[in-house]
Amino acid sequence: MFRGSAPAKIDAKGRLKIPTDFRRILDERYGPDLFVTSVLGDCALVYPLPVWEDIEARLTAVPGQDPTKRRFLERVSFFGQQVKRDTQGRILIPQLLRERAEMSGEVVVSAHLDHLRVWNRDRIEARLKEEPFTEEDFRALTEHGI
Repeated sequence: MFRGSAPAKIDAKGRLKIPTDFRRILDERYGPDLFVTSVLGDCALVYPLPVWEDIEARLTAVPGQDPTKRRFLERVSFFGQQVKRDTQGRILIPQLLRERAEMSGEVVVSAHLDHLRVWNRDRIEARLKEEPFTEEDFRALTEHGI
């Protein structure tokens, strides 16, 4: 599992150098192939390819005419691109996604258990302030034994 977060940068060519701790997990468990996408266009979702393939397998069980499946696939396809880490641990963030999520220069790479999220630093800080973690959130997690 991925844990924590790390500052990073997106270079002028749109490449993100994956932080060392995350890169080590990718090397040990998944390999160099990744799927980079977004659903809302607010951040990049970086999935190890085997994890993304599991999601695709579950999606095939959803009826083809399901409107939620269609909307989801439209968005992840629009923003998505399969990438391979280069020898320096960099991946290309698709241009459409970089533009929509306003990602250039300083970013934050955060762990979400089986995938990573890449945020414009100012955007994630604003989001954390606008959407605080509440007592209700704590109670909801307690109901799940967390």
